[in-house]
Amino acid sequence: MSKSKRLLELMMTVNRKRKFTVKELAQEFGVSTRTMLRDLQELSELGVPLYSEVGPHGGYQVLKERILPPIAFSEKEAIAMFFAVYALRHYSSLPFEAESASALEKFYRYMSGDVRDRIDQMKNRVDFVTPTRLQESPHLEILLEAAVEQKVLCIEYESRGEDAIRNIQPIGIYASNGLWFCPAYCLLREDFRIFRCDRIRSAAYVTDGTEPMDLRHVHLGNKETFFQMEKESTHLYAELSPKGVQMCEAVLWLRSHLRVREDGTGWLEGAISLSDLAFYARFFVGLGTEATVKRPIELVREMKRLFAEIMAKYES
Repeated sequence: MSKSKRLLELMMTVNRKRKFTVKELAQEFGVSTRTMLRDLQELSELGVPLYSEVGPHGGYQVLKERILPPIAFSEKEAIAMFFAVYALRHYSSLPFEAESASALEKFYRYMSGDVRDRIDQMKNRVDFVTPTRLQESPHLEILLEAAVEQKVLCIEYESRGEDAIRNIQPIGIYASNGLWFCPAYCLLREDFRIFRCDRIRSAAYVTDGTEPMDLRHVHLGNKETFFQMEKESTHLYAELSPKGVQMCEAVLWLRSHLRVREDGTGWLEGAISLSDLAFYARFFVGLGTEATVKRPIELVREMKRLFAEIMAKYES
């Protein structure tokens, strides 16, 4: 086996193993321990984060920040990967901001000149428009990590102009209309809530022995089902014009309620929480004549109240 091929296979091998010794690797690759030591030194110089421990139970291990083996991309695959990361530049905050910038820079730097020229020509021809927001969300990474590892966080959260301390167990994070949101189980309210990530002032793992819930079955794809559980709800029905359908299609949290007819019109139908009527009233008032709310009557009354307040501002 050539040295270059051995180093490539060695990189993939050490990434798979949690812990290993020089002797084990030497036997596996059929080389001397001295040769294997030199190979591991070269991997370390290439950037593979190897850590060694001395003693009878010592050996080598790869630190958490592993280096992936080389991956062969076609020209179109490389361009697609570049623009997938490039599209995120509109967000003021990302869960892996530094890593995303580093990955983008590596992709661009190691491409051939003609591929770089093609990307430069495409930069002003394709874009993924997202509203640029001034609000930053500096705690995205710990929120995502807590969701994956099923851990409880203590957050300081701005709500109605005041800061409150909450213990939450995140489900995940998602971006919508340029803002980041974190659906989570709130231990104070004993219910699921959605938190605006830019309103989270601080976030840290709890250390008081609070046991996390088993929420592995709850994720972003089915969260609406659990957010309606144990809530006093009512039934929403609203007719939509074709433009109203288009406006509602852009709203992530309405996806499960939206139905579309062949002529382009549609309707919204499904359960909503009674505690959210004020929120829905403001939303439908914003749709203007493109939506007509039929039910519930409580929502219609709240919308009429809002319309009356608006009209009062413009009375001479």
